[in-house]
Amino acid sequence: MALDQPDWASEKHSNNNESIKNNDEEKELSAPATASTPAEAEKLDPEKQPPPPAATIPQEGPPNGGTMAWLQVLGSWMLFFNTWGTLNTFGVYQTYYESGQLYTASSSDISWIGAVQAFLVLLVGAFVGPVYDRGWFRSLLLAGTFMIVFGHMMLSLCHEFWQCLLAQGFVIGIGGGCLFVPSVAIMPTYFTSKLGLVIGIAASGSSMGGIIYPIMFYRLIDEVGFGWSVRILGFTALATLLVPIAVMKMRVKPAKPRSLIDWSAFTDVPYMTFTFGCLIGFIGLYVGFFYISYYGQATGYTDASLSFYLVPILNAGSVFGRTLPNWLADKVGPANVIMPGSMVVGVVLLCFLAVHNAAGMIVESLFYGFFSGIFIALPPVIFVQLTKDKSKVGTRIGMGFAIIGLGVLAGGPGAGGIIGSDSNNLHWTGAWIYGGVCVLAASVVFAVVRVMKGGTKLMVKS
Repeated sequence: MALDQPDWASEKHSNNNESIKNNDEEKELSAPATASTPAEAEKLDPEKQPPPPAATIPQEGPPNGGTMAWLQVLGSWMLFFNTWGTLNTFGVYQTYYESGQLYTASSSDISWIGAVQAFLVLLVGAFVGPVYDRGWFRSLLLAGTFMIVFGHMMLSLCHEFWQCLLAQGFVIGIGGGCLFVPSVAIMPTYFTSKLGLVIGIAASGSSMGGIIYPIMFYRLIDEVGFGWSVRILGFTALATLLVPIAVMKMRVKPAKPRSLIDWSAFTDVPYMTFTFGCLIGFIGLYVGFFYISYYGQATGYTDASLSFYLVPILNAGSVFGRTLPNWLADKVGPANVIMPGSMVVGVVLLCFLAVHNAAGMIVESLFYGFFSGIFIALPPVIFVQLTKDKSKVGTRIGMGFAIIGLGVLAGGPGAGGIIGSDSNNLHWTGAWIYGGVCVLAASVVFAVVRVMKGGTKLMVKS
């Protein structure tokens, strides 16, 4: 424990420094200084001078570039690849489970697997934030990697609904939660001026995961069966998660670890309003993620093969939907992008009512993938900008996504309940209206937040 320096000692030290400074100035104005003794020579040697006090060393800001900074983006890309990328893959699992080849369950029950998985990724993130602040970043990477890989291996052995719920929903979900918040929280320590763009680039990893994993699953399922298909996905996750373990490094540790809950957030009206808007938006968002593939197959608009490929097609669109809007958000403000973008997502969901062929399903999937990307990539940027005290950013992001996770629980299972379990009488109209109206309502809430924060002047730059 450091002792406070007495006032008289501080004053004396200051006077001594001024005296030395004045002497140095006089020597510079006169003849060059020479040393008459070895002791004086040592004093004049700049290489032998003691370093300045720590308090006088300027603190460097984020580098905003460089090899190490972009390696963090690569590592975060891999983390998104195996967190949200895995979540975005659940549509093909939903379609496969609906076939009854592994077990028999209703659409609503099956969707609980993906809903619990997504909810835990968001909820666990709120608890992970303080752990990250205390410098346990590498431990979180190792724990998350183990649980995601272990969850896949256990899923490969499952033959009952409850087994899949535990392995895929809980184990993989908790593992993803250990990785998600650190993948976002490390970005502001390396970037400020390009924050929106780099988060968008990192978030595009979830889209690539949503492309590669479904295709792998579908191509392998007939060749090696469900068990080995899932095991190969698990080994792929292990290989890709070794990259962030190898290259990612915590640059700075907060001076004060964040608390689990920032109670002042509940009285921050713009923050809570935006969080509520995202919650409603995620209800509709996961109607599309979970049921687009099954919708094509159940209605006969696509054959079995194309219905599985609708999920990769959707995620191919979201590759650009998670980078271009963030690039635009750096120019015009994230709130000015998420508001119209969410409105388009709602319209696209409602337009599924007018689709009656494979071409329409493909086009709708691409549009939905592109515009839905804003819900993954932009909320962290807006949470940062809605938080005045930047020391609480991590807490606010964790709290916000934990609340948003409730929307996931209401989205997939809610739509599954509307669709019903009678394969001869599925209520798709109600499901698409449910999803579309929720996302449109979210766009209205975002407009309200925009007005609260100053209308057209809201968050012009990230």
